[in-house]
Formats: sequence, structure tokens, C-alpha cells
Amino acid sequence: MVDSVSPRCEIISWSAFHDLARRLARKIADSGYRPDVIVAIGRGGYVPGRVLSDFLDQMDLTSFKIEHYRHARKQHAARVRYPLAADVTGRRVLLVDDVADSGETFAVALAHLNSRGAPAEIRSAVLHYKTVSPYVPDYYAQKAIKWRWIIYPWAVAEDVGSFIRAMRPQPASADEAARRLAAAHGIRLPRRVLADLFEIHKAH
Repeated sequence: MVDSVSPRCEIISWSAFHDLARRLARKIADSGYRPDVIVAIGRGGYVPGRVLSDFLDQMDLTSFKIEHYRHARKQHAARVRYPLAADVTGRRVLLVDDVADSGETFAVALAHLNSRGAPAEIRSAVLHYKTVSPYVPDYYAQKAIKWRWIIYPWAVAEDVGSFIRAMRPQPASADEAARRLAAAHGIRLPRRVLADLFEIHKAH
């Protein structure tokens, strides 16, 4: 069961991310799929999409952004904020995101992609596939059976900062924030990184 108040977290380092991306690219290449265009779902898919374009030697890379927001009843929803500019008619598409979790992002993304032409084929790829997701991507580097919130290296400040701002009472120091992050979320970061995040994201 997901604890939305104090979720357990896993921080992915840059080197671990690169290894995941390499493994993902190898799976795609070994399957024989040769995309004509890579489409990254923003924001989570931006960095994986760029690295996959390098590994797969496919320079045709584009994106669109899906934004999550809350309704009045506090239910999560997703919508396309910045649409795809490219026409994908007749093209083999590789749709890339960082993680498949709720499945909602991919439901919205696939509907939007099909509205931008008639692609020859669409296959999806993620770094992590959480088995709670009703949507199973075509390719994934790692399967996550036990749920945890995955913090990618390009989102450390955003995710950890949000945990710091939500603390009640607010921590009085970076060291206190570090202790509480470790206890509540299993997050451990270098002290210099925590000090920066504490100063930037503490509530005023």
C-alpha cells in the first residue's frame, strides 16, 4: 500500500541512471525495433529520451509535456500542457518516460500521440516499471515489485524539497531535516546537498 504522507524512497544516482538507460537501449535494440522518432514525455522522459537517442543513434527526438494537477476532490489527473508539434503519420515511434506508475500518464500520452497523425507503430519504454501500474510498457530496464517513490537525479531538489516544505513542525536546521528525511523516507544525501536544499526549500 502506498503511504502518500511518508512514502519510502529510492534515490537513483547519475551513474545508476546511465546504467539503466544503457540496459534499456540494449533491450530495444535486441528486439529489432528501429524507431523513426523518439518522443519523450515531459518532464520525466526528457533526460531518458535524450540518452536513448544517443545509445540508439536516433537523432530525431521530440517531446510534449503532460502536467498533473488536482481536482477539487483532491484526485490526481493529467492533461497535455504543451502538445506535440511533430506529425507522426507513418512513423515508428518510441514513446519514453522515466517510470510507469499509475498508468495515467501513458493513457493520456498514447491518446495524444494518436491525435497527431497515424503512426505506423508505437512502442513505449521506461526506466522503471512498477507492477502496480495497469499499463505495461513494451520495454523497461527494471521492474519494481515493492512500491517506493523513485527519485531520479534530475528531480532530487524538487522531490526532497517538497518533503522538507511539508514537514510539521519545520526543521530548525539542515541536520534536523536530514535526520527526519532518513527516518520518514529512507532518504540519505551528502550533507552539502542537504544544506543547499534546506536553505532553498525551507518554508518561510
